[in-house]
Order: sequence, then C-alpha cells, then structure tokens
Amino acid sequence: MVPPTEVIRPQGGGRRRASDRECLAAIIFVATSGCTWRQLPPVFGPAWPTVYRRFAQWSRDRVWARLHRVILDELGARGELDWSRCAIDSVSVRAAKGGH
Repeated sequence: MVPPTEVIRPQGGGRRRASDRECLAAIIFVATSGCTWRQLPPVFGPAWPTVYRRFAQWSRDRVWARLHRVILDELGARGELDWSRCAIDSVSVRAAKGGH
C-alpha cells in the first residue's frame, strides 16, 4: 500500500490526516474487544468515523487480504507455519430438485 500524499487544501486550514498507525491500532481494538465503532475510546486519537472510513477504504482496497498473505509468506519463509492447526471452511448448500 502506497501512503497517500499530503493534500494541500486551497483554502488552507483543516485537520491533519490521522496516521495509518493510529487508525490500525483503533481497528484492531474494535476487532478484538467486541466494541462498536461508536464505542471506540478517544485514547486512540482519531474519532470513530475517521477510523471506520479508513477501515472501509482499506477493505475496498483489499489491504487485509494482502496483509494476510504477507504475514503467511513471512512465517512460511521462517518455517514457522504449523499446518496441523489449519482449518478449511466450506458451505454446504442443498441441491434443489435433486441436483439436476
């Protein structure tokens, strides 16, 4: 992911862009704590709408899938993947009219 360039507003002013690191920490907190976006504590810095917008943008950009792949590749290169603890998920759907 290429970090966005700083946008200079022609009218000046405005707030600084919330850092990706702050937003990532807040996203991880929401994902692991079970709180809602609106319950995000202010200690993370950016307000919840900012964090949610960043999460939504990164989801659209498939950042999470790419990050997952990078982590798996790194662990695999180190020989630290334990495939005995792997789970494969599938969905079973009943075939209508006997599958014909």
